[in-house]
Amino acid sequence: MRDLAGCFASQAARVAEASCSANRNSSLVAERPIQNAVTCFYRTVLSTHKELLTRVVWSKHHQAAASLSVTIQDSTSNAVESQLPQKTKGSRCFVAGDSVIGLHWDISAAKYEMGPEPAKDFYVVMIADAEFALLLGDMCGVFMKKDEGALPVAEFSVVSRREQVRGATLYSTRTQFGGDGKKHEILIRCKGDELDGDDSELHVAVDKKILVSVKRLKWNFRGNQTIFVDGSTIDVMWDVHGWWFCDSSHCALFMFRTRNSPQRRLWSEEELAQGTMSGFSLLIQAFKSQ
Repeated sequence: MRDLAGCFASQAARVAEASCSANRNSSLVAERPIQNAVTCFYRTVLSTHKELLTRVVWSKHHQAAASLSVTIQDSTSNAVESQLPQKTKGSRCFVAGDSVIGLHWDISAAKYEMGPEPAKDFYVVMIADAEFALLLGDMCGVFMKKDEGALPVAEFSVVSRREQVRGATLYSTRTQFGGDGKKHEILIRCKGDELDGDDSELHVAVDKKILVSVKRLKWNFRGNQTIFVDGSTIDVMWDVHGWWFCDSSHCALFMFRTRNSPQRRLWSEEELAQGTMSGFSLLIQAFKSQ
């Protein structure tokens, strides 16, 4: 991630309103690759104006059961991690800095779609200093009414998301760019390799509209482009060097970030390393099957 921040040339194209033919979009259909891990960063602001940064990791490897880990950090402390393997329901209390944290979860009846992150019938609730600091899952309301319904709910939001996948060179996911609650479908398709570099292509579609189209990836394996989705300015960056030239990582990176300021385009190395980017960001790390 750190090497990616400074390597992009500037280019922009307003293509959000462009439409794609049915034939062009119909080619973007293939079997999903395997999603191994999802990492989300959430920022919470308590009523005392204290800020908490929480990292939630859903992961699954081979035939093992899905696991959940939560890392919490405030402005005065080092991160405190709570690993929750082999337990589908429970509670845990601990101290992070000068905050008293209560973590409650129930994924015993969770339903899954394409990866280790539950889609419904679950909850993960974090209570910090007698406030609901994080509420994940569609069953949070049941927990709140049953156990801690009188507590105030702090302001919290997701600031970044990272998805790790392995398999085919086509991947789709859904994400929310703005604060309107609307989720958008992102579809990434690569074809070709270093042996037929002149015919290699990369396409990125949002809501079935191809907004990024790059040819000859042998020469354009890194780059960035600005797109516009429902009035939001999104910087899209890609680095497929690991795929095309078979370096040790065998990894391609695709990054999406909402831009809060017209002047600010790229991330700094510190933001990338610490997960403290302004606005919302999505990073997809795609590994080729070996």
